[in-house]
Formats: sequence, C-alpha cells, structure tokens
Amino acid sequence: MQLTQTRRLGQATRAILGGLVLAVGSAGAASAQGEVNVYTTREPGLIQPLLDRYTEETGTEVNVLFGGDELVERIQAEGRNTPADLLITVDIGTLKRAKDMGITQPMESEEVAQNVPEKYRDPEGHWTALSLRARVVYASRERVEQDEITYDELADPKWKGRICTRTGQHPYNIGLFASVIAHEGEDAAREWLEGVKENLARKPTGNDRAGAKGIFAGECDLALANTYYMGLMQTNQDEPEQQEWAKSIKVLFPKSDDRGTHVNVSGAVLVANAPHAEEARKLLAFLTSDEAQQLYAETNHEYPVKEGVEVSETVGSWGELEADDLPLVEIGELRARASELVDEVGFDEGPSS
Repeated sequence: MQLTQTRRLGQATRAILGGLVLAVGSAGAASAQGEVNVYTTREPGLIQPLLDRYTEETGTEVNVLFGGDELVERIQAEGRNTPADLLITVDIGTLKRAKDMGITQPMESEEVAQNVPEKYRDPEGHWTALSLRARVVYASRERVEQDEITYDELADPKWKGRICTRTGQHPYNIGLFASVIAHEGEDAAREWLEGVKENLARKPTGNDRAGAKGIFAGECDLALANTYYMGLMQTNQDEPEQQEWAKSIKVLFPKSDDRGTHVNVSGAVLVANAPHAEEARKLLAFLTSDEAQQLYAETNHEYPVKEGVEVSETVGSWGELEADDLPLVEIGELRARASELVDEVGFDEGPSS
C-alpha cells in the first residue's frame, strides 16, 4: 500500500466509520522493503511503539487502522477486497468471534508455534496471544489487612458494601466469570455471582481506574481490575493523581488449591483474504520474539506470552503471578453463558440493599 493508497483508505474509513484514525508507520514508501496492513482495537500508545520498532529494523511499512470491535464486522464486510492483513485485538472473545465469522486463516508460522505456549494459541492456528494481563484484586493498603485472597472469597458476606467493579458485561469480567463456570460449574457460578453482586459498594460503573479511584476515596476496599492498569497508574507522570490512587492500593493475585489467577490476552489473527500474508507472518514472528515481548513488558506493563522473557521491574514488584492453566479456548466457549448469567442475576443493577 503506497502512501497515496493509505490516504484513500483513511478517507474511506472516515466517511464510513467517522471516528477511526489511520496511522502510517514511520518508514516512508520509498525506503520500505515491504508493507503490512494492521487493523487494531488496541490503544495507539500500547501497540504503535512495537510496530515502529519493526519498521525501524526491517524497513517494512506498517499501515495501522485504529478502531473498536466493529473492525471485525468491517473485515467481514470488505470480504475479498479487504486491505487488512492482521487484526490485533484484546480479549479471547474477540479472537474467537473473528474465527467463528470466517475472516481468519491458519497462521502456519513455525516461529509463533515455537514462541507461544499451546494453551495461548488456537488449536487450529487461527489466533495467537501476544501478551497476557491478569484479572486481580486491588485492595486498600489502609483498610484491608490480608495479603492473600481467592475469587470465591469475593462472595463472602464480610465484603458486603466493599467491592467496586466495572460492568459485569465488560469482556474483562466476562472472561473471569466464564473461568468460574469452567472450574465450578454453572450453578456454583450463579451463586457466586449473586454473592459478589450483594457485596458491591455501588452499581458497576466506570473502568478499572475508577475502581482504583474508589478505593483511594474510601468508596470501596476491593476492586476487580487488570494488572496493567496498575502499572500505567504508577508510572503516569502526566496525571499525578493516578499515582496517588496507585499508592493507596496493593495488588492481590487470587489463587486457591485448584486454580491460579485468571489471565486474558491481547492477540492477533491472520485475515483470510490478507493481501500481504507473508509479510504479516513476519510481523507476527517479530511480535512473539524476545525483543517485542520485552517491549510489551516494559512499555505496556503486560506479561510476556513467551516463556523466559522477564516481566518489568514495576510488574515484578507486585509479586509472582501463578496463572490459571485453563486453556483460553475453553473460556471462550463459555463466554456467552457467562454473559447470560450476568443478566439473569441482575449483576449490573448492583446490590439489593
């Protein structure tokens, strides 16, 4: 895709979707050794540094279309004419949905197979994880004495009126709830959800940072949140108030005898009609390499998916992650039922009293 073609894609995108922004990799068309087109739901600051590094090292131009979950439907609608080579997104549910919609193809990449553990890849090769984040409990340093917790314990009446979380229908929570179904069965998961609902300090609202702010303000003592938000808050020089929120919190990794801490992923699929499939495979190999995995760790405060790559100093300071070994594909299969349970118990209505 030459620069003029990229501009046309940007104009078409603005006309159709309005809010999407097209960014072009740092290398110019004249110096590019190749090109690859990426659609992504990731925030620019979390993925652009890795793509820029790839361009610097290879000369390959990376054209990026930033957007939301509608990018999956966009690729499907574009069909054989899609310019997309890779879709990079968050949450196992979106990766599975892309495969189910028929917009992916097997990656057939030896590098990806070697770099990414089997439990973090699609059995048929249609998606791979690129990084991990853990669904943990933020706890008030001042008001919570214990340093260990289980997910089951969140339904204990001792936490009544003390838990904050975002909507139960958010993909981060749906993934966790699906893992509870997988481990304990549907009936037990329903009872657990009802217990957590009654322990909420307020109706589910905001995002994971809002949970941290709620702890700082004394509105709640615990919050369900992803690990990388803590890293972003701790290192946020532009918003010192978020650093204060982080200082008031300790990270608890829920685990028990039968399972570890729930993890979700950022990941990628190779688009079925990718015009630059071989270039896309090369980019995937880079994104799962030691170098890129270290960038994920240092820049995004995420856990590397490749074994042997160290976490950042910030992430390491919270303690050791013992990740649940449940295959992500199993969680993906139960997400729809988890979403139904959220509605059935009225989770987003908040506590009954």
